[in-house]
Amino acid sequence: MSGIYLDHAATTPMLENAIAAMDAQLRTLGNPSSLHTQGRHTRKDVEDAREVLAKELDCLASEVIFTASGTEANNTAIKGIYWQQKALGKNVVVISAIEHHATLDPAKWLAEHEGAEVIYAPVTTDGVLDLDFLRALVAKRGSEIALISVMHANNETGAIQPIAEIVKIAGDIAVHTDAAQSFKKIPLSFKSLGVMALSMSAHKIGGPLGIGVLVLRRGVEIPALLHGGGQEREIRSGTLNAPAIVALATAAQDKSYDAVAIAKIRDDFAARVTQVVPGAFVNAIKVDRLPGIVNVTFPGTQSDTLLLLMDGEKVSCSTGSACSAGVHRPSHVLMAMGHDEISAMSSLRFSFGRTSTQADCDGALAVLPSVITRGRAASGV
Repeated sequence: MSGIYLDHAATTPMLENAIAAMDAQLRTLGNPSSLHTQGRHTRKDVEDAREVLAKELDCLASEVIFTASGTEANNTAIKGIYWQQKALGKNVVVISAIEHHATLDPAKWLAEHEGAEVIYAPVTTDGVLDLDFLRALVAKRGSEIALISVMHANNETGAIQPIAEIVKIAGDIAVHTDAAQSFKKIPLSFKSLGVMALSMSAHKIGGPLGIGVLVLRRGVEIPALLHGGGQEREIRSGTLNAPAIVALATAAQDKSYDAVAIAKIRDDFAARVTQVVPGAFVNAIKVDRLPGIVNVTFPGTQSDTLLLLMDGEKVSCSTGSACSAGVHRPSHVLMAMGHDEISAMSSLRFSFGRTSTQADCDGALAVLPSVITRGRAASGV
């Protein structure tokens, strides 16, 4: 399919070597839980993949728990840690105001069904967690806090969060981070961060859809969401998806993501977009960001209209999280950063990836002025 694809934060093309690895594993017979020869061979492939991922994530192999998605990993960590800590009399869950819905919604569910008190930690106008707020909160209510969950980098703006500092502030409080956008884009070490749990997803790095990982600190036992055969430390029962696991490990070892080159394209786009579209401004421009994400506000427009107009020009971008696509509402991330509802509904996310080129950047910028003019006309501006 021809066109310019600038939605790599939603999903990025699967790597050819990962496709090959998955295809080969699909042709391999054996349930990894079976004790016969075929089962043991498949189990070895899974465990080899686990070792690879442990090395890439800088954790122990025993800390790698396979799930069906990053969303499942988030749910497992947030609900499981909360249930564990609730038994100790703690019922406060702290999350940042800019979390993905895979974190927001489990926290909301705990509030509605499990008696949790959810506190949304604010962020600065640049989209970085307010550490002073967190310090004051921990000082005042630390003994009540079951869990702090803050994403490693934001999926809409790319703003990198100070997770290591958050862990220091938290002290003995459990910290979870959603690192789906960060893994293989910027340095990431489970050991160095010091978190109790970390989530990631294969399809963000060139692996297949439908496979994720929860890294859970050794020795931590949490209640399971799924019960059955007791796989994955009895935390995630179910027959292991060996083909997807092997493909994920293959993608995790790939070295073709050039962060420096991608950041150069990102910066060029960010600098020129405000030149070709007067009044436009880039969000989270003053802080450390992921190499590939640019979030731009175009005053006087509606993002859904812009998205369709860009698609008509064969440029694929996003209004934010793909998981919220089709729901016309302001970005909660931009609202948390100080936008009003109107400006929060006037922004697009352009995300560059391994296959992005300077020509993609140039092509998108070439059609933007016309798209914005038509978008403003449609909005009556």
